[in-house]
Amino acid sequence: MLILLPPSEGKTPPARGRPVDLDTLTRPDLRDSRTRALRELAALSSAPDAVERLGVGTSLAAEVARNVDLATAPAAQAATVYTGVLYEAAGLADMTGTGRRRANTSVRIISALWGVLSPADRIPAYRLSMSVGLPGIGSLAPYWARALGEQLTQTHPGVVIDCRSSAYVPAWRPPSGTAWLTVRVVADRDGKRTVVSHHAKHTRGMLTRHLLTRPGAPPRTVAEVRRASQELVGTSLQEVSLHPATGAGPDTLELVVAQE
Repeated sequence: MLILLPPSEGKTPPARGRPVDLDTLTRPDLRDSRTRALRELAALSSAPDAVERLGVGTSLAAEVARNVDLATAPAAQAATVYTGVLYEAAGLADMTGTGRRRANTSVRIISALWGVLSPADRIPAYRLSMSVGLPGIGSLAPYWARALGEQLTQTHPGVVIDCRSSAYVPAWRPPSGTAWLTVRVVADRDGKRTVVSHHAKHTRGMLTRHLLTRPGAPPRTVAEVRRASQELVGTSLQEVSLHPATGAGPDTLELVVAQE
């Protein structure tokens, strides 16, 4: 299985540690693309209107200023740098043994700055979303789509479990013929299914943790992912259903949670 996650907006800056080494990150062939993105982000972040151009509020000006020196800033594992609801629920930083090994081989984070990362890749904290365009690069989703190509890993991923937010999906789509499953989280309100916000991130993180730490072999097919997800019914979930794709897109795994 291959679990796709978005990065988190919230990040914990490492207090100490060696700077990022682009040659040691997942997909070292992306070094030139990453170097260019780092350079353009630093240039934008040093501009007087950087906060507005990066689409953030003035309260995040200090985070934007850090973008200027990312090449020399302390780095730590992505699993500890990324914080927020999804990553707290997934608990990637706290995993040990089989769970950690599965996370490092089966989880890939699609990033506006790095392209793709594993939880073990060492990065600094930064501020950049996929919806932002960089000077000299333009829109980031097509930029990374061209660089990433068809494969995120050297081995066939089996089923792709897509927990990304919509802005990150165009940056990489599985090759044609790949079993691809997107995760939708809804609440049942008087018989009507409604997409939820906060619970969506938490539930995707919870599902990620369950798939990585449950006993037995990881699921290899869409049907096996559904069965594994149903193990959470009665605890964190009320219901799990599968909706097949109507075209070339992914099937949808719908997780029903308690009303917000």
